[in-house]
Parts: sequence; C-alpha cells; structure tokens
Amino acid sequence: MRSSTEGASPSSALLVTVEAQGRGADPVEWGVRNEQWLKDMLHSRGAVLLRGFRVNGVAHFERFIADVFGQSPLGYRNQSTPRTAIRGNIYSSTEYPADQFIPLHNENAYSTTWARKILFHCVKVSESGGETPIADSRRVLERIPVATRERFERHGVLYVRHYDGLDLPWQTVFQTEDPREAERQCRESGIDYAWDGFGCLQTREVAQATLAHPETGEQVWFNQAHLFHVSSLPTATRDALLAAVGEARLPRNAYYGNGSEITEQDLSAIRAAYDAETVTFSWQAGDILILDNVLVAHGRRPFAGARKIVVGMVESYTAPYFPKEPFRAAAGYRAIETETT
Repeated sequence: MRSSTEGASPSSALLVTVEAQGRGADPVEWGVRNEQWLKDMLHSRGAVLLRGFRVNGVAHFERFIADVFGQSPLGYRNQSTPRTAIRGNIYSSTEYPADQFIPLHNENAYSTTWARKILFHCVKVSESGGETPIADSRRVLERIPVATRERFERHGVLYVRHYDGLDLPWQTVFQTEDPREAERQCRESGIDYAWDGFGCLQTREVAQATLAHPETGEQVWFNQAHLFHVSSLPTATRDALLAAVGEARLPRNAYYGNGSEITEQDLSAIRAAYDAETVTFSWQAGDILILDNVLVAHGRRPFAGARKIVVGMVESYTAPYFPKEPFRAAAGYRAIETETT
C-alpha cells in the first residue's frame, strides 16, 4: 500500500490517497485487511481516496461497503435532492444540471439523523470539471465568527419545506405514496408537518448548527443553512420563485431556529469559511472516496460531458435532542396534532 496526501493549503492533510499495488488489486480484500487503519484515518483525517483498484461495477462497490463496514448501505429517507436508485441502496449522485455548482455540505445535516460515513465511486469521469470538492468541518467551524457561531448554537437552524410541485414531491422525499406513512416518518424524526386544503404538505424541522463528533468529541460546523436558504439560488430563479409564491411558500428556506431571518452577513461568513477550506482533487475512473460525514463536507463543481458517480451511506446516527420552537403552520396550512398511539 502506498499512501499520500492530496490537496492545497491550508487543509492539505485532509485527504489521504491510497494507491493500489499492482494491477487488478481488489478493494474489498484491501479494505477488510486494513479495516482498522481505514477507520483510524477517517476519524483523524476525515477523507480517504482509494485509487488504482479494480472495481467491477456497482455490485462490487456495494460489496466493498458491506464487507468493510459490516452493514448494507442505508436507504435515503428525508431526501433533499433528486437521486436515482442504481442498485439496492446505491444511488446516483445529486442529479442537478451539469452547469450548476452544488455548495459544500455534510449529507443530511438539515436533519437530526444522518449517515456517519458516505462513499462515492467514480464509474465515468466527465470530459471536464465535475470535481467533488471537500472541506474539513472542524476548520470551517474555526473560521466562523464567534458572534455568528453563538447565534446558530443558541437557536439551531429551522428548515421549512413546501411540497407544492416546485421541488421534490413528498412521495420521493419520504419514499412512499401513503400520506400516513409520510406523517409517521415525520413524527419519528421529530419533524412538524401540516397539510393545506389541496393536499400540499409543509414540514418544519429544527436541527443542530454545530456538533460534537460522536467518537472523537471534536466540534464541527454541521448544518445546511447556507444551502437551504433562498439566497443560494441563482438570482433569476430566486426572484421568479418569490414573485410566484412569496417567501412564506418557497419550496425550501432556512431560518435561525427561533424562526427569525438569517442575516446576509452570517450567510456570507459561512460561505467564506467553506471557500477558504475547500480541497479539490480530480476524479479517475474506479476511484472510491470515503468520507467521515461529520468531519468532512462535500460538494460538486460544474462539468461537461457524461459523468457518473454513485453513492452509498452507512452507520445511521441520531443526534441528541435539540430543543425546538413551537410549530406555526404557514398561511393556508392546518397543523396536525401528533398522534399518541
């Protein structure tokens, strides 16, 4: 095994690259043999890239996850972005248009339940662009101004979603056609919900802004306020949505956990922190990228040509209880009393 670090300052030690010795090396055999080393690296560095191994399709990638981490990949519930199930619980990467940049984020950080590990496999490299930039969530936190951090830690982040047909339908997000099952998932996850008279769903969830790593105890910036906030949209899209439905019924938006508006100054500081800590590498076909989802954020750069990256997640974790403000449904929605049975 040969290992090295890739990336640019200041976080050059974030990504550890492991290069296969000899052609045809099996990543499953390597992963099982080096399981403890791999987990140690993920807990200390946060990101490991396996390069030059022989990956015989998505089924082989799926077996790598199951054999190395001792469990099958997790299903993708409470979805935020469009994906396609490729095989079992192996999914396509986010299916946004190729010309769009996906800001760095920790997977499912808008919720209080998420996967602790996320793995990417490059099946096909794009003609240009398409990198998956990453950032150390510990260092991002260090760059957040103290006043901003304290506001978010005091209130958490409120995520509001309206399923009016302008974003993912609730049937996709909750992976069911049954409204009662969607409601059950909301109650189980601590998500407040309400329906309007036309069957449109609104959800509100308050989640953490920062987090202590479940094993190392290290503090990290862990939320998607900057990504859910309406300001993350292209100006033309944002203006069209606001004109069509108004702020109260946007497909998604983020607020401080007490429901007040997030200031532009705070959002700018958060985005600047991610920009300063971004590390980028170029994909090669066959690559497997493994991230500790708490320690490392990821995104996607625009690309040209065909690109195929598949994703699997493992080790579900639910954060300690975060206090929430009382639920206030938007105009036109009726609150649903939580069932006790």
